[in-house]
Amino acid sequence: MTDFSSLPLKPALLVSLETHGYAAMTPVQAQSLPPILAGRDVIAQARTGSGKTAAFGLGLLQALDVDTIRLQALVLCPTRELADQVSKAIRRLAAGLPNVKLLTLCGGMPLGPQLASLTHDPHIVVGTPGRVQEHLKRGSLHGGGIKVLVLDEADRMLDMGFGEAIDDIVGRIAKHHQTLLFSATYPEAIRTASRRLQNDPIEITVETPAEATPAIEQQFIEVEPVQKIDALAQLLARDHDQHALVFCNMRRDVDAVAQDLDRRGFSALALHGDMEQRDRDEVLVRFANRSCSVLVATDVAARGLDIAALPLVVSYDIAHDPDTHTHRIGRTGRAGQSGVAITLCTPRERPKAQNIEEALGEPLPWRAFKLAPPRGKTLHLAPMKTLVIDAGRQDKLRPGDILGALTGEAGLEAGDIGKIDVYATRAYVAITRALANKALERLRAGRIKGRNFRVRPLG
Repeated sequence: MTDFSSLPLKPALLVSLETHGYAAMTPVQAQSLPPILAGRDVIAQARTGSGKTAAFGLGLLQALDVDTIRLQALVLCPTRELADQVSKAIRRLAAGLPNVKLLTLCGGMPLGPQLASLTHDPHIVVGTPGRVQEHLKRGSLHGGGIKVLVLDEADRMLDMGFGEAIDDIVGRIAKHHQTLLFSATYPEAIRTASRRLQNDPIEITVETPAEATPAIEQQFIEVEPVQKIDALAQLLARDHDQHALVFCNMRRDVDAVAQDLDRRGFSALALHGDMEQRDRDEVLVRFANRSCSVLVATDVAARGLDIAALPLVVSYDIAHDPDTHTHRIGRTGRAGQSGVAITLCTPRERPKAQNIEEALGEPLPWRAFKLAPPRGKTLHLAPMKTLVIDAGRQDKLRPGDILGALTGEAGLEAGDIGKIDVYATRAYVAITRALANKALERLRAGRIKGRNFRVRPLG
């Protein structure tokens, strides 16, 4: 049975599933939800986009006693971006349950507002290991009532050095709890962690049927180091109307490549861990809503980036190991879409390519590439432009309010308005580039929910 109604779920959860378009269970949901709902520990190998968030989200919400005001579920994620994404998904599923309090606790954010939010215990916390550990040590977070612990993208958390923090967190929460571990890969470190943290877990591996495998075309191109940026620009110019994600191994290279592409007329932004959190948030918003066409990022910064239709991924530097390479190319070809993954490889990087070839068990698809003569600057503008409204959830502002203001007094068609993101104190709306100035003038002159808010263009 792949129908959610076949599961012993609270009626409110079934209503939420139907409201948000969950038609039938994905393979990872069908295999993991019965043991999760039965209270068993589960270790599941499942990639991003497989539906794993709904699987553990439904499990922890089913176990939740809303009338008991204490922390009952803890979800650990490797990055702030993924934690935000998971929080939004759980909030959607919990929409029909009254008074569920969920907090997102991540590093890179001020501690003061988090401490203020923790004066009353939340039911659910989603966060990164370092910040959650800090709150448990301070006593601002109380783990004695936790029923469900989720380790999401556990392989990445171990890669990033969070192993000790996770062990410390487990030592500070209720001894008897359900542990759900989700990982895209099954290295020995994950099996060791499972033996240490879980009790007789049900092991689930979701095999992707051949006919459902996304059509990802891989291309490896050998280039000299001095030709790299020219080769990248030529590849992007050929597909200038496409969304592209470019990976670099080093933070300094991320900035240099993004700046070089910007000088050449591309709508390119950088994303890495040295940036302020608000700047990272705004870069992700602009890339997701098509106000930026090319995102240049490190592997860690790009975790949690969930863009369904991402047709092109380029490894400017070849990945250090095969697992990281697999994660990179998996950013394209999502949700049944086709995609292209291009890897630029200098002669010195050939050993890394050989490691990937051995891991794949088949020859790499090398492609001949001829560098064209340099041309003058050509603008490759993104199709949308982002406006920032200095108001958000704290002002009771909702996406529908912004949409109503733009299609009402501002006179725009709904098709000219793209993605709307509402945060605690800010909101972002994407507008068709040609109409962005008109929308800005109208919003400044008009009102949203009967109030005047500061509105400005972003970037």
